[in-house]
Amino acid sequence: MNLVLFGTRGSCPCDGDHCGYGGNTSCVVVETQDSGRIVLDAGTGLRAFGRTLLAGGGGKPTRLPLLLSHLHFDHVLGLPFFEPLLQMDTVLEVFGPAQQRGSLADALSTMVRPPFFPIGLQDFPATVHALDVGAEDFALDGGAKVRARWVPHLGPTLGYRLEVDGQALAYVPDHQAPPNGDGVPDAVLELCEGVDVLLHDAQYSVEELARRADWGHSSIDYAVRVATESRVRHLVLFHHDPTHSDADIHRLLLHARKLAQGSPLTIAAARQGDHVRVDRPLQAQRSW
Repeated sequence: MNLVLFGTRGSCPCDGDHCGYGGNTSCVVVETQDSGRIVLDAGTGLRAFGRTLLAGGGGKPTRLPLLLSHLHFDHVLGLPFFEPLLQMDTVLEVFGPAQQRGSLADALSTMVRPPFFPIGLQDFPATVHALDVGAEDFALDGGAKVRARWVPHLGPTLGYRLEVDGQALAYVPDHQAPPNGDGVPDAVLELCEGVDVLLHDAQYSVEELARRADWGHSSIDYAVRVATESRVRHLVLFHHDPTHSDADIHRLLLHARKLAQGSPLTIAAARQGDHVRVDRPLQAQRSW
């Protein structure tokens, strides 16, 4: 299993002194041996993935599963800019949280249409299938196993666990930490228990979280707690706050590593462009 980080930022894209760790919002591509590529979220990083896919596709048909954690702008804004949607032989299977009113398909069609976007989602040449997901387990074509569970956030939000190629990944990009920072929800433990890699919401410092306790996110400290209680091998701090510079993120990374001293947990900060190869031992490298 190989993870390619096309978007690592939370809330909104950013630039300037934030470019080292990346300015695009949430989008991770999981490359597998038997199940092809699996896309996690459709933030602005999806645009870069689309261009990469077309450049290396050689004109072959594209069929992709896309797992959406939720429908806030930073996790869906890249969808209408995904260039493979301009190809008739593209089939995009979008799995996402069942909504309180209407279907996932209704919600996506409402987002991608005039006056918010020049054309409607149904007007793209590609085929887009939207499938409502709740707290359930299912398999993707090729055999990858997916576990979806509701995660505390603002609005219907899922976290995912992927098991493929004999390895396990958990993706929990938006997670409301409890007010006292105590305890990990059972649903989150079900996602994270014993995984090789956890990408987890690490948007705030403890001080920032105290001022934004109901904004739907976690602190660096709580991300480390989730990882240690779940016996995760490697934690990737994800969904960086748009106000955090590269220096801020590096400082928070050092803080997280200090918290984990004495445990077998290893920690990195998600950096746009990184490849994380899930093997033993884990490896990360820049390749684009």
